[in-house]
Amino acid sequence: QVQLVESGGGLVQAGGSLRLSCTASRSIFTTYTMSWYRQAPGKQRELVADITRGGNTNYADSVKGRFTISRDNAKNTAYLQMDSLKPEDTAVYYCNIARQWGQGTQVTVSS
Repeated sequence: QVQLVESGGGLVQAGGSLRLSCTASRSIFTTYTMSWYRQAPGKQRELVADITRGGNTNYADSVKGRFTISRDNAKNTAYLQMDSLKPEDTAVYYCNIARQWGQGTQVTVSS
């Protein structure tokens, strides 16, 4: 089992940027696909982006060109760089790997 801890959320104005981090308790990013999800109030959790163990990335259409997923294997940490944020990006963001979830970090984008 692996523990995941997210950080980096906060309140930002529309057009601003945030970088989320997800740190794993052990080396795992080169073994499994790592994903970022988000859940807005009253909505289902949705996939935002993922990065395979080979480093291939995939993004939801709603964030393409604005968000970038990456990882630092030496630090057991994955990142989600979020630029040009919109109010509709407001949600709790979760990282997921090997069927384990972090506790989530709140992102709020004001208009």
